[in-house]
Amino acid sequence: MSDPVVYGNKLRGSNVALTSKASTDSTENGDSEQGEAVERIRGMMSCNPSERPSGRVLSIIRSSPRRGSVIGLLALNPWLPEGEETGRESDYVRLMPTDAKLPMMVITVESLPGCAKERLINGDVSIERELVAARIEEWKEGSVCPKAQVIRMLGRAEEIGPQISAVLFRHAISAADFSPESLSCLPEAPWKIPTEEYETRKDLRNTCTFTIDPASATDLDDALSIEKVSEKVFRIGVHIADVSRFVLPDTALDREARIRSTSVYIPQHKLPMLPPGLSEEACSLVPGEDRLAFSITWDIDDTGNITGRWIGRSVIHSCCKLSYDDVQDIIDGGFEVDVSGKTVPKLHGQFEFKDVVDSLRSLHGITKKMREIRLRNGAFWIETPKLVFLLDESGNPYDSLLGVRKESSCLVEELMLLANGSVAEVISKAFPGCALLRRHAEPKSMKLKELEEFCRKRGLVLDASSSGKLQLALSKMREELKNDPVLLQILSARAARTMQLAVYFCTGDLRGREDEWAHYGLSTPLYTHFTSPLRRYADIIVHRTLAAVVEAEEVYVEKRQSCAASDAGDGIGNRCFTGLYFDKEAAESEEGREALLSAAVRYGVPASEVVSEVAAYCNERKRASKHAEQSAENVYLWALLKNKEVMLSDARVLRVGSTFMTVYINKFAIERRIYFGEVEGLTVEWSETTGTLVLNALKTKPVQRSDLSGKCRVIEDVVLMMSHCQIVTPEDKNECISTAPSCCNRESNVTATAPLCFPLVIRVLSTIPVAVHAVGGSKGRVRIVARLYMH
Repeated sequence: MSDPVVYGNKLRGSNVALTSKASTDSTENGDSEQGEAVERIRGMMSCNPSERPSGRVLSIIRSSPRRGSVIGLLALNPWLPEGEETGRESDYVRLMPTDAKLPMMVITVESLPGCAKERLINGDVSIERELVAARIEEWKEGSVCPKAQVIRMLGRAEEIGPQISAVLFRHAISAADFSPESLSCLPEAPWKIPTEEYETRKDLRNTCTFTIDPASATDLDDALSIEKVSEKVFRIGVHIADVSRFVLPDTALDREARIRSTSVYIPQHKLPMLPPGLSEEACSLVPGEDRLAFSITWDIDDTGNITGRWIGRSVIHSCCKLSYDDVQDIIDGGFEVDVSGKTVPKLHGQFEFKDVVDSLRSLHGITKKMREIRLRNGAFWIETPKLVFLLDESGNPYDSLLGVRKESSCLVEELMLLANGSVAEVISKAFPGCALLRRHAEPKSMKLKELEEFCRKRGLVLDASSSGKLQLALSKMREELKNDPVLLQILSARAARTMQLAVYFCTGDLRGREDEWAHYGLSTPLYTHFTSPLRRYADIIVHRTLAAVVEAEEVYVEKRQSCAASDAGDGIGNRCFTGLYFDKEAAESEEGREALLSAAVRYGVPASEVVSEVAAYCNERKRASKHAEQSAENVYLWALLKNKEVMLSDARVLRVGSTFMTVYINKFAIERRIYFGEVEGLTVEWSETTGTLVLNALKTKPVQRSDLSGKCRVIEDVVLMMSHCQIVTPEDKNECISTAPSCCNRESNVTATAPLCFPLVIRVLSTIPVAVHAVGGSKGRVRIVARLYMH
């Protein structure tokens, strides 16, 4: 079937330049030339394995977006840039980027923001300790230092707030309020469902429906339900907030949502894609209120097989808001209804807590079977620990712990995966040229071979020839390593790093290459994002496409009484476009094509070239948000360690050589390198044959930094040395706590982590104690550094 939308529905008025398509011929020629160049480089590397390839920059084709997102610190000492013969030293200041990959930059004092300029004139040297956001304005050929412009002062570099602002600026994530034009698109509050919506939608308000989210969540975009149809068949429902009913194509709200593309969640910060008036009120599936939803219901038997499916717009009424912890407590308690002495979620409407518990019991049993079937069919899952911070009343971290994935999360995840897969099937078959899907390519073979070799050296067998065999191997490892959870964490993290990123794409771009549409990790041929339209713009595009399919089906069925007759009854039987079996003949008929085209225009389904642009932009924004969340986590860990001064942890050695070792720090689930080459007072013996490293400390007079020459460092840069009387253990902390050294926070020393003594013999997977601390802030990029913990 050809693309049903070939005109009209272009994304217009964007403030962001989206990726444009080059011609087919130039793309193919470019790919060919690039491939030949890569082959030449490979040939050179194979002939000279000890040399790294080098190149020369011939020209700049396109300016990097990093030019507009520079974070740094000002250096105020007088300085005259090269080539500025007419200026004075006092006319310029230097900008030292926190990113070591960027060069030093020059800024004219005249161009500084008013407050910064005034402070500089008044000799306020504290300005050197404040982060600034800047952009490169000019970089002349032959010039060592580019000229930059300070956009704004962010605040003291030693504080969390300015560091988070720097993270957001670096990744071009907007923390600004929504524009008045966008807010004018919102319905008046308090919003009530219009009468005509009740008349045209399926009424599911008498079904026991509830949400399961993090306890602090306010943007509730999915709800669940389950009903017993017969002795062995249940009807499971996933109900998603009908956001496309409010966010109409090519409105100011739609354009701003597209530019933001995704909500970003970092500690103490939620940067929403949609205004709270929608995401937390009119669209949010809050309990006790009628809400508009896009619903999917499946008839599923007791073996986990799906026997029927219905998709359409509905009205629901959630009876309660459950947290993941609430659901986990119910699962752990054996689904007991007796809650005497316990706090239960507030209930709304006709249903009792027993109804909710009974629903959860049934959902838990069925989703466990569904998960077993999915994994048996080749899907895999990798569980990597997530660092969770405990915050005080001021929002500062005072401790951390590693989050554990719970069964309650798996229950919700299984149903969201089913919903996303079902929608992908429908829209890709109805609109094969312009559906927005999500694919996940196979891992790179080289990375898999490295993982297999890492496992082989540890006596573990890993078959990664397919996603199913990889899952089977990981399952066996979980059993083999149940007494070594840290090694299991390490292997899981390494397995996760072999994976490529999943990406959005337009089906029209891969016509004739349907095997590339598949999602490797889920082992499914079709997948998309449908279940989070409050926080992902891609889901809104998918909702519009699905709405067009649903309406086209209704129009077609009305015209063809034969289809309508087969769809009689409760409406969950086979439907020509949205049922379990897609009627291709109906879709390609004259009536079918006309119905799909008309509905596509009505709901603003974008043309294939526009979907390609949206997919590329959403991919870029998703990567940026992920990097921002990781950077923010690093900032909070840095703040925690800065407050503690030093924290101690066991670590596992992942890699070792003659000048450095890579360690996995158990307490924080992070990897760090410890460099020990050219350290005064430290001897290094490295045997490449046995893979053994021996470190020893010379018993000599301590060396001062001022006495060192060249690149040598003092041993304190690599080792935190403790004397015997300074070591604090849980048993003797009361007697020894007064002897804790000033360089260590007393609280962090009350730990089971004990120091080792020299000589230290190290091999891969050796367990060693490390001291972890924070550096940077007002003196550069924030970093987490590890040292050996010895006595």
